[in-house]
Amino acid sequence: MDMLWSGWGDPAKAAPLPDSVIELLQAALGVKPRSADPIALEEIRVPDSPLGTDVRDALAGALGGPEHLRTDAETRIRHTRGKSTPDLLRIRAGNTDDTPAAVLLPGSHDDVVAVLAVCADHGVAVVPFGGGTSVVGGLAPEGQGPFVALDLRRMDALLSLDEVSRTATFQPGLRAPEAEALLAERGFTLGHFPQSYEWATIGGFAAARSSGQASAGYGRFDEMVLGLTVATPRGSLDLGRSPRSAAGPDLRQLVLGSEGAFGVITSVTVRIRPRPVERVYEGWRFATFEAGAAALRTLAQDGPRPTVLRLSDETETLIGLAQPDAIGGSGPDGAPAGCMAIVGFEGTHEDNASRQQQARAVLETCGGELVGTEPGERWAHGRYSAPYLRDALLDAGAFAETLETATFWSGIPALYDAVRTALNETLTAAGTPPLVMCHISHVYETGASLYFTVVSAQGEDPIAHWTPVKRAANDAILASGGTISHHHGVGTDHRDWFGQEIGALGTDILQAVKARLDPDGILNPGVLLPLR
Repeated sequence: MDMLWSGWGDPAKAAPLPDSVIELLQAALGVKPRSADPIALEEIRVPDSPLGTDVRDALAGALGGPEHLRTDAETRIRHTRGKSTPDLLRIRAGNTDDTPAAVLLPGSHDDVVAVLAVCADHGVAVVPFGGGTSVVGGLAPEGQGPFVALDLRRMDALLSLDEVSRTATFQPGLRAPEAEALLAERGFTLGHFPQSYEWATIGGFAAARSSGQASAGYGRFDEMVLGLTVATPRGSLDLGRSPRSAAGPDLRQLVLGSEGAFGVITSVTVRIRPRPVERVYEGWRFATFEAGAAALRTLAQDGPRPTVLRLSDETETLIGLAQPDAIGGSGPDGAPAGCMAIVGFEGTHEDNASRQQQARAVLETCGGELVGTEPGERWAHGRYSAPYLRDALLDAGAFAETLETATFWSGIPALYDAVRTALNETLTAAGTPPLVMCHISHVYETGASLYFTVVSAQGEDPIAHWTPVKRAANDAILASGGTISHHHGVGTDHRDWFGQEIGALGTDILQAVKARLDPDGILNPGVLLPLR
């Protein structure tokens, strides 16, 4: 099943906002109803594919047949850009400026190598396409000439599973739920559950350095990766022959997070773990975000480490995003909302009970109040719902977008204040005062991530309205010592700030790598690195 072309996920799961929420948006934020119905898929006009017959024939030959090369309008529209709010606003307006000339469906590593050779010979850019869930402009390349989307969905196998070493090797186009199902048949789990889980792919997780909602217990995806096979225009890379090595720099780290700019990931070997017998989630209330953050830091540094550990600030808690299925709630039993933390444990009953008891003692010492399992269970039930909520807000005429960053614990307060201030001041100055919410959802011994959600009126031109706001937030992140992205990636949206983060010499190093692996510059041009 393909994702909704004009929004997120499964169209059957989309739900409109309650009238009470729409009325609140209009009264509090000045949100205006849409002036027209959204365009229908069949109404969108896509130019004919610019690929000549010779290029199509060569690509069909590389793919093993013309049935694996598609140039029809609907397929190309469904592979246009990603799922950021600006992406959706453009496609809903019928904008097909970034529509691929064709969608290619390789079935093997050798197919990918052959496709890259054809594209290099004919000057056709290539955008690797997994689940299509990018929210940073990672699927809209820049530069002159046509590009093709390399959809890896046919490469969706579990290639091997080593129960002794507890590793599994997947092809890149396998979606996360299918990967989990295959592992579950053998009693294992990957433990990687990002908000994009239902649609994202194994290869996409690696290419974007994804981080799942159970990262406190299982780690980030890049920490799980042990091996990679990569196809490049200059040949193939087979990386990772042992868990750790002192044999020079780790080239896996060049591929992880490279977003298709250096090569196409064709297999991923990951660490797996026994499937948990039990999952338990509970809610804790803290009086302030500062107090809650201190409690999370204590658990992250001194233990016991829960599997899931997240904290919503006062605004996010009040609105209900701490529990997406309870939008508009004011906290359990009508009590003051404060800041809601979700603490989860996955494992055996005995291990969970032990860690839960120890964690409760720490959280109580830090000023937390246990509010039972209901908030935690509601969060677990609705944890993949937020993108659908974003679409419902757009449907109601609001603007809703997210951005994220990370820093060391000592820098969290300043970074939190700086980004909130940038968002509030720029949107208010533009005549659309926002609602700004934030949570911590990934913790480490030395620091944590901050994930912001912004809701406001759209303005006359929503994309032009958002552009200076996003720029101000990015500037605030770097000025406050944060990273430009913790897990969404770089794409084109963050590329200039990524260059500032790593400096001119760092950029030159990565440009040299790209020049060696992709001398004709066909791989996702303009994504991650500026064009040269």
